[in-house]
Amino acid sequence: MKTMRFFSMLLLVCFSATSLFAQTADEIISKHIAALGDAENWRKINSVIQVGSMSVQGADIEMTMTGVHKVGTRQDISLMGMTGYQIVTPTEGWSFMPFQGQATPEAITADDLKDSQDGLDLHGPLLDYAQKGHTVEFLGKDDVDGTEAFKLKVTLKGGKVQTHYLDTKTYYIIKSVETRNANGQEMELATSYSNYTKLPEGIWMPMSVSIPLGPGFVAEMTISKIEINKPVDPSVFKPAK
Repeated sequence: MKTMRFFSMLLLVCFSATSLFAQTADEIISKHIAALGDAENWRKINSVIQVGSMSVQGADIEMTMTGVHKVGTRQDISLMGMTGYQIVTPTEGWSFMPFQGQATPEAITADDLKDSQDGLDLHGPLLDYAQKGHTVEFLGKDDVDGTEAFKLKVTLKGGKVQTHYLDTKTYYIIKSVETRNANGQEMELATSYSNYTKLPEGIWMPMSVSIPLGPGFVAEMTISKIEINKPVDPSVFKPAK
């Protein structure tokens, strides 16, 4: 009887600990969404257009990121007097980078297309994560360049794993890490976010983003303009002929 009682208590403790972590993750996500301007405001977002710039090895790069929720994303990149782009839709994707020697648009690989699908969700993986088929684990706290952060492991429906670090004071995401395939090899890419600014639509978005361009190489992008729910011509998600 004592043995049975011991195992019963052990199971209760384990179940309680699991429930506590699940509840804590949901509480953190709830406060995170509230800090970014409330779930309902985010659910109203259908399109986002961001204009930004960065300097890479002395070269100035202008970028425009256009996204329509669950429809398509497009990145236009201007460099050295040339403009290229990358397009991703639920079923197809194209890349045209003339500054890398491309003469015509090319279809991206099936692996790259699959790897880019999560970017079609403009609301982010944490909003309504359970309904989307994602799972979230709270992994405690960690230090991010001197800032205490909650650590959340997000496993997307398709299997991709992301780790998000949320400032314990503001509940903003300050760093995200995910593993991607590049040339047949897996590598960990970390993106950092800062300078969150409130937009007229009542949501907050980062205006400074540190973008990984390769192992050990990060570029700082400054967002100068964000437009929410501006009409987007569907033709922008087709390669130029």
